[in-house]
Amino acid sequence: MSGGQPIFGNLAAGYALGRPAVHPLVIDRIRGHLQLGSSRKFGRALDVGCGAGLSTRPLDQLADRTFGVDVAESMVGRALGVAPAARFLVGRAEDLPIRSGSIGLVTAAGSLNYAKLDRFFPEAARVLEPGGALVVYDFSPGRSFPESESLDEWFAGFLERYPWPPGEALELSPERLSQLTSLFRVDSYEDFEIGLPLSPEFYVDYVLTETNVSYAKRNGEALEDIRKWCEETLSRVFGGKNREVLFRGYIAYLAVAGHLRKQSCA
Repeated sequence: MSGGQPIFGNLAAGYALGRPAVHPLVIDRIRGHLQLGSSRKFGRALDVGCGAGLSTRPLDQLADRTFGVDVAESMVGRALGVAPAARFLVGRAEDLPIRSGSIGLVTAAGSLNYAKLDRFFPEAARVLEPGGALVVYDFSPGRSFPESESLDEWFAGFLERYPWPPGEALELSPERLSQLTSLFRVDSYEDFEIGLPLSPEFYVDYVLTETNVSYAKRNGEALEDIRKWCEETLSRVFGGKNREVLFRGYIAYLAVAGHLRKQSCA
């Protein structure tokens, strides 16, 4: 989840069970871009801000051994059950509990917005082996149908009723990443749109894992009341059937800057 943001402990179960399977499809795009397969993988991959392990589990397509690091013990506890083949550690993006030069691929899935990036990038460069890669990706909440704006309109009302918690999240994009560090260069990036068929029941469970719901609960709203409002208002949006929901995001492929690679080889 986050390299530096305090995590609400009761989100862990929801993240483990109620999130759409977007990460495997993103990882498949990364695998194709990096031209990886059964005969060519990284030795080790590290998922920074791994949350409940959903972004770590598909990394076995890219590496022989996978590791996840998250600041929240509750998330790491859930991740052990979600991705049992991976090894998980409690730690921060700014102080990775990983040996220097031991990781071929570092991924960060929507986890850097609250990290101190002036400390994260040196850590990422430290743990990467020569020729290693850093891949940063993120996607917005699923809030659109491909054929109508009805879900967008519902989601706007959802946020008006239950706003995001106030914070200092950094808005990131491939262009912004390239401006924030001289340690890495953005070799390439891509925007994506992934559609997943979701039932209205699953979609309700999904939106109840969003941080605006946890924020509303902290301010005295009952989860049962939030669920009831979502179920009643979404019933006419979904029309009692599965609908394709779109998830939009980006993938940025970064490499250690050339002058640092020359220094490390000197």
